[in-house]
Amino acid sequence: MVDTPATLRATADEPGLDQSRLTRLVGYAASRASIELKKAFARHMAPMQLKAVEFSILTLVASNPGVNQKQIAQTLDLSAPNMAMTLDRLVERGWVQRVRSTRDRREQQIHLTSKGRELEKRASEIALEMEVEPLLVLSPAERALLIELLLKVAKGRQRVRT
Repeated sequence: MVDTPATLRATADEPGLDQSRLTRLVGYAASRASIELKKAFARHMAPMQLKAVEFSILTLVASNPGVNQKQIAQTLDLSAPNMAMTLDRLVERGWVQRVRSTRDRREQQIHLTSKGRELEKRASEIALEMEVEPLLVLSPAERALLIELLLKVAKGRQRVRT
């Protein structure tokens, strides 16, 4: 495989190690980008002591009234035990509550508490800004395309699994 100018620049920026064989891999590039985005998330959400999975759950609950634990776990690809433990933490912190469904008494819906609604609103406002800095290297069109392509890869994995 021939090194492209982008590959050569990527390796030239990193003194010492030749990464050219790695920079040809989508997974490596996605992981490196993910590291930068996770750092930005941690910086911005640290004052609220909010983890990425917790933010995702709060956002899903806010956007999907009456959602249940199983639906959230499937959407985020979380195991049932991990989902239960994470929800337990959110309940303990006073951000969500489990409410027995009136349609099916076996089902528990997840609802935001007033404290959870407040936190989700603040976190969502911050989320709009937290990716600006790491993504400054992309034009708005490139950012939209990146999101579209990453979601396409994620959905392709789901189709194969089902």
